[in-house]
Amino acid sequence: MASQREWPILIGALLITGGLVATGAWWFTSRSAAPGADQQLATIKNSGGQISLGHKALAPSEGANNPDFERAKAAGITALQQNNAPEAVAQFGQALQIRRNAPETRIYYNNARIGVGRAYTIAVAVPLTSDANGALELLRGVAQAQTEVNQAGGVNQIPLKVVIANDAGNPSSATKVAQALIQNKQILGVVGHYSSDVTLATGTLYNEAGLVAISPVSTAVKLSNFGPYVLRTVPSDYISARALADYSLKQLKRQKAVVFFNSQSGYSESLKAEFSTAMSLGGGRIEQEFDLSAPDFSATRALAQVPEAEVIVLAANTSSLDRALQVVQTNQKNLPILGGDDVYAPKTLEIGGSAADGMVIAVPWHIAADPNAKFGKTSRQFWGAEVNWRTALAYDATQAIVTAIGQKPTREGIQQALTKPGFTANGASGTVRFLASGDRNASIQLVKVVTGQKSGFGFDFVPVKSK
Repeated sequence: MASQREWPILIGALLITGGLVATGAWWFTSRSAAPGADQQLATIKNSGGQISLGHKALAPSEGANNPDFERAKAAGITALQQNNAPEAVAQFGQALQIRRNAPETRIYYNNARIGVGRAYTIAVAVPLTSDANGALELLRGVAQAQTEVNQAGGVNQIPLKVVIANDAGNPSSATKVAQALIQNKQILGVVGHYSSDVTLATGTLYNEAGLVAISPVSTAVKLSNFGPYVLRTVPSDYISARALADYSLKQLKRQKAVVFFNSQSGYSESLKAEFSTAMSLGGGRIEQEFDLSAPDFSATRALAQVPEAEVIVLAANTSSLDRALQVVQTNQKNLPILGGDDVYAPKTLEIGGSAADGMVIAVPWHIAADPNAKFGKTSRQFWGAEVNWRTALAYDATQAIVTAIGQKPTREGIQQALTKPGFTANGASGTVRFLASGDRNASIQLVKVVTGQKSGFGFDFVPVKSK
């Protein structure tokens, strides 16, 4: 960790800008945008409570109902509210001793150790109220990167501070969060957002304001060439769909597919369309498509309508995963099943169970694909558990922004560094570099559901070996 610094007296008056006053949100502001000045980004209470440096808990689920952890974390937050940084550091530290797999607390601990002295500040925007598990996965990547950067002395000897923003997983809330982040000139970059729909909604704002946002998760093809300030460390659906179609046609020898998707999700629509194109180009075809969001959806009725189908494709997003798993249970391994990256979730192993055995899913990264990789080892030690692809790619997004800050710590300078030919950053999933489209120059890893004990559900995701 970075060495503990003195905590000056907090700002007496908060500068409220019009862009930060929005119904249903906590906004924040700063006294000075100069990196060298003592600074404090403080939350401003409205009616929601969606942005915080440590003065409010946004991720209560990270405590796993551990009373001792919750008490220590709450005491740390109270100490920050009372301008008592040393006590906050002590309490957050105690909470982490009880439960180290708590990324929000880790970020607050790191921030408290920095205090209000000189720091570079970035934000991470995650859907804590709509997908708490997915949000925590992203926060772990950011928290680990922040810790490593500060332990190494910071960015050119200046520590990294992280603001957490809960965008609620919907475009309306996310645009308010984005506006708040844009208004605060100390924010040099954003890791986020999560869903493609939210990133598309906020991306225009970031482009107009000149603030870089790097999504670790949004895969919709529409985000390619979306604008100079919107990038991602995850490959687009174009890559995933072709990997799945190739597996169906060449490995499974299956040409007739039935696709289940959510018409209300930009990601789901994108993956469906790309898979359909890839299958057609390879000589296969889509027998039929079923909308998981339809009010009268029935997995039993849907599968009965496609007796000619040879393979099932789940292009489900997180909100439609439960219905996709109904398809898995109804199918009972009758047809092989392929899935997009949102199907990669503990719920698939828990609910899918033996019916999901053999399912193949396309993800950007898997910890077991390279057992000797440095990040796999350090993340296990850091969190006391294995992390997944969302954590790895959030780590990559953070490292990319940090590397760019080290070259020129301004919003415009960061964008120029990231998009300059030859830019690279060391990431969890290998070297991070971006194409001119803003997409990650990376490949896809296929994983399969097999019998195993790591997950605790009797089944695990393991990498598919290349033939």
